[in-house]
Parts: sequence; C-alpha cells; structure tokens
Amino acid sequence: MRQEPDDFEPFDEPPSKSELKRQMQALQVLGQALTELPASRIKALDIPESLRDALKEFERVRSHEGRRRHLQLIGKLMRQTDPEPLKEAVAAYKLGSAKETLALHEAEHWRERLMSDDNALTVWLQAHPSTDVQHLRSLLRSARKDALQLTEAGMPRHGKAYRELFQWVKAALQSSKATESDVNDEHDDDE
Repeated sequence: MRQEPDDFEPFDEPPSKSELKRQMQALQVLGQALTELPASRIKALDIPESLRDALKEFERVRSHEGRRRHLQLIGKLMRQTDPEPLKEAVAAYKLGSAKETLALHEAEHWRERLMSDDNALTVWLQAHPSTDVQHLRSLLRSARKDALQLTEAGMPRHGKAYRELFQWVKAALQSSKATESDVNDEHDDDE
C-alpha cells in the first residue's frame, strides 16, 4: 500500500477549465452590472484606468454583438482587480435605488389615502404632528376638486394639484425620516 505524504493536499490542483469559464462568466455579469452604474459612481471606484475607459466606451457601442464582445473585454480587464469592492459598490447602488422606490411608493400610498378618506388626515396628523394643516387641507381640497373632473376616457383627472400633493407628501415624509435619523444619531452619541 502506498503512503501519501503528510503535506499532500487533495485539492491542490489548479481549477478546471469549466471552473475558470464560470469565474470569467461571473466577472462578465459583474461587468454588465458596472456598466449600469452612473458615471459618478464609476469615478469613485478604485479600478485601473483601462477598465474605467472600457466602461465608458461601452456606452458608445450600439450593436448587440459589439456589446457582447465589449463585455468580454471588460470581464478580461476585471481579472486584474479584486471583484469584492466592485460587488459591494453595485449592491450599494441597487439598494439605494430600491430605498428610493420604496419611498416613492409610500408617498403615493399616502396621497391616495388622503385623497380618498377624511380619516386618513387624522392618521397623518398623528404620525406627523409638525404638519402645516392649513396647507395640507388646501392641497387636498384642490386635488379632490381636480379629480371630480373626468378626462375624455372617463377617468378622474389628475392635474397640477394632484402632483403638488404628491410632492408635498414626499417632502414631508423625507423630512420626518431625516428628523428621526438625527434623533437616533443623538441617542447613539449619548451612549
């Protein structure tokens, strides 16, 4: 029977060709995600200048096949960099846009509640006591009056007052969240 040396590692082999292909494909997918980042985010990344230029050049390529080949080039250039910070940058960008989308949905939800239900105003005032009640009632009155008019398709009209109400609700929600985060920061400092 043959004895294996003590320092023998069974997985000391180089990665298989299939594994290398999977790794390169993953880099191409990450490169695709990087091309979707805004230019300001790309500038902030610590990447080689050649990769930065390739990402900028990708915006100018229009044909499908050209984009595919350019993504392969980006994947090749990314082999020289550590992919973890790039993955984190992409994830942070996507998370930020998801939070913005949630905030917009919340503002739309409140606008619809305020438009359809008078009791929603009471709930709003309890949740946001620093609200300028007169201004909010004025916006609601105008938006409801606007909604009574029907469009040619028979749908309620959502005019300027409706949009103004949305902008006001969105701003009020943002300011209340900013106030909450300031209060939380103060509590963290006290501890």
